[in-house]
Amino acid sequence: MKNRLKAWSFLLFIIIQGCSNKDCEDLLCFTPPRSFVFNVVDKETGENLFTNGTYTPEQIQVTNVEDGTRRAYSFIDEDALNYIVIASIGWETEIANVLLTIDGDEILTLYVDAERKSENCCSFTSYNEIRIENAEYEQDQQSEVYTIFRE
Repeated sequence: MKNRLKAWSFLLFIIIQGCSNKDCEDLLCFTPPRSFVFNVVDKETGENLFTNGTYTPEQIQVTNVEDGTRRAYSFIDEDALNYIVIASIGWETEIANVLLTIDGDEILTLYVDAERKSENCCSFTSYNEIRIENAEYEQDQQSEVYTIFRE
């Protein structure tokens, strides 16, 4: 009886696998869009401007350039990182033009041309263009964190 149950279980597994490969119904293949992570530092010292008290998280504003509406963001203050994270771009096909201000100071404009795609049963975001304007910066290629230099 046990061997028979194992055989039926194995056969059922093979049938389910065959169907899911054809239909993609049971395939979990989803890649969320990347987050845009910013480390705002003093240009001369390299010190994070939130860590040294120049700015506070409450002073951050992230808005759409076209209409001034607010854009979702988060602030990471764990392990003394103090990063601004914009993870709301690229969940759908869009052109995002976002202004980041802190305490009324324009820090940068982020332009993203994102296209949400679905291929081979998987959904993902393709970026046609990413630009950071009105800021001096460098990007760490491994972590993808943008360090923004402020005077």
